[in-house]
Amino acid sequence: MKVVITAATKAEWMPASLNLKSMYMKEGSHMNVIFHESGVGMLATAVSLTRLILAYNPDLIIQVGIAGTFDPKLKLGKVICVEEETLGDMGVEENGTWKDIFDLSLEQKNGAPFKKGKLPNPYLKKYNVLGLPAVDAITVNEISTNKDRIQQVIKRYKPTIESMEGAALHYVCREMEIPFMQIRSISNFIGDRNKNNWKIKEAIITLNKTILKYVDKLNKKM
Repeated sequence: MKVVITAATKAEWMPASLNLKSMYMKEGSHMNVIFHESGVGMLATAVSLTRLILAYNPDLIIQVGIAGTFDPKLKLGKVICVEEETLGDMGVEENGTWKDIFDLSLEQKNGAPFKKGKLPNPYLKKYNVLGLPAVDAITVNEISTNKDRIQQVIKRYKPTIESMEGAALHYVCREMEIPFMQIRSISNFIGDRNKNNWKIKEAIITLNKTILKYVDKLNKKM
């Protein structure tokens, strides 16, 4: 089984890669794991993942990383997986009202790879082998900081987390019929730009512990 663990930056998976190197990162293993750095944002991620799929044809792509949360009750450092992705800032704001690409008739809500205007993961039941809490997410080019905009997003899409790459994973893999998982660790609350309150180091630690557990469980299950 060929498994890719990908993130925007190496820092998000480096601890796990060092631990897995002797176990699953060699030819002849029952499960061969490679690590991939996609770059930051949807554009870099979409191009990078497409090239990877064409060259390597993996059986499963696991996107990992840290993320901000809209849910004040969600503990920083908590690890979750993503069920549905939404393009959170592709559209236009007119007179204080947000219109996305579906409102503007630039895309059909059920036009592939979308389903009801979202990008769900149809492989979640099979590959959520740790039973991680599944949440909905938005992906943005501009990190959300404006309080009014944040409330619009919450009311419209009801997301739990926000990232800059998740939708690219869901879009590319749904289009190319590659099984995928998106696993995130919560590093901060959306709108709080005081990084003294963020828990990036702690989020990366819990994320990488989860990666190790996930790969071990996947290897036994598959």
